[in-house]
Amino acid sequence: MPGIILQINTSDGGVPKLPVDRAYLSGEGLFGDRQRNTDVHGGPERALCLYGIEVIERLRGEGHPIAPGTAGENVTLRGIDWTRMLPGARLRLGGQVEVELTRYTAPCRNISASFHDGRFTRISQKVHPGESRIYARVLREGWLVAGDAVEMVAPGDASAVDDDE
Repeated sequence: MPGIILQINTSDGGVPKLPVDRAYLSGEGLFGDRQRNTDVHGGPERALCLYGIEVIERLRGEGHPIAPGTAGENVTLRGIDWTRMLPGARLRLGGQVEVELTRYTAPCRNISASFHDGRFTRISQKVHPGESRIYARVLREGWLVAGDAVEMVAPGDASAVDDDE
């Protein structure tokens, strides 16, 4: 059973990223989205940042005030097994877009408002494996629409995981 694009999130720089119904994804990222620090965000290998609502809901259960878009992800997914979201995995998003996961997203203090006592390292892959957001490169450009299906079309490789945030 495929997952879905729960929410598409953009901003003019920084967080929170706010929901939009649809956005065009190019090899450089979502149109209408901008990053303040392009040394660590954006570009072809980090064109899209993904996160799962199931992880967000677990974090909320721990008392963190996180919500879709507040941790800076561009796309919030529902129904995807986050343990399978490994670098090298390929996803089909909607009818047009295909992406390849590249690496885990290092958390930074800009997202501290999403965490009780500002503990943004709560979603560090090094500290809490399987709780991190993940970056992707774009293999096929196109429109992303909230509610569209998401399908993993190729698995990642756990042995190739880059743990160097």
